[in-house]
Amino acid sequence: MWETISLQKVARKIRSVEVQGAKEIAIFSLKFLCRLAKKKGFGKEFRHAAKELERARPTAVVLHNCLEIIHEEKSLESIYKLLEKLKSVSEDIAANGIKLFKRKKYTVLTHCHSGEALVVIKKLKRSGKKINVIATKTEPLEQGVKTAKELARAHIPITLIVDSAVGHFMPEINVVVVGTDSMRKEGVVNKIGTKLYAIAAKEHKKPFYVVGNTLKLDRRKEFEIEQRPAKEVYRELKNPSQLKGVKIRNPAFDITPWKFVTAVITEKGIYKPGQIKRMLK
Repeated sequence: MWETISLQKVARKIRSVEVQGAKEIAIFSLKFLCRLAKKKGFGKEFRHAAKELERARPTAVVLHNCLEIIHEEKSLESIYKLLEKLKSVSEDIAANGIKLFKRKKYTVLTHCHSGEALVVIKKLKRSGKKINVIATKTEPLEQGVKTAKELARAHIPITLIVDSAVGHFMPEINVVVVGTDSMRKEGVVNKIGTKLYAIAAKEHKKPFYVVGNTLKLDRRKEFEIEQRPAKEVYRELKNPSQLKGVKIRNPAFDITPWKFVTAVITEKGIYKPGQIKRMLK
């Protein structure tokens, strides 16, 4: 695959959400950039490709942090090490995550599709906990359906709900577990809707856990919430032309303030929001 795929095709797969998740975007991009570096080195063409791939999903920070390391070291070894780290962090995250779950039975709410959040949930199942999961459909691209299918394949009881039903189900939820695309001083950047679920969890006194590797720590001064195409919002309407004169806004992410977060699960351990904020200074 990597011998024939073009930069434009890699970027298109990322922009279209065919490849999704900050860690997965980084892995996919680094594999392409590794092939490019072998042929062309780390010069102008490499820098151009790196910028194009970073622009494909500008909010996710993992690729940015990886590129910072690569630009500093300019070696294939640095790419190999980053790929290995990204592929191996999940087990460490899972091992740390289960330390927070002391009871035998949990109903867990999750949002969108996060490989790192799901690895914690699956680890709970393997450790003998009785787990039920409620997953949001996650509008407008229905990424939560991917989560539901994955958990069903893992034989974990799963209920799929519309995004707006979270408040209704919150009383029967024990804990919220979500991923993150980046962690900034302002808060946790994750799929749009996460902030509302964090507020609902706080209101119902339910723990709100964020799962993410430390390459998601975001120290960028310039930060952009990705705006997705309007057509994603109205794609299922029979007659979109009836929306003439209607403005549509489709942000992909929101920022959950740290005051709503109970703890962050990383490959290096479990951290309180205050500890994460200190890491970001």
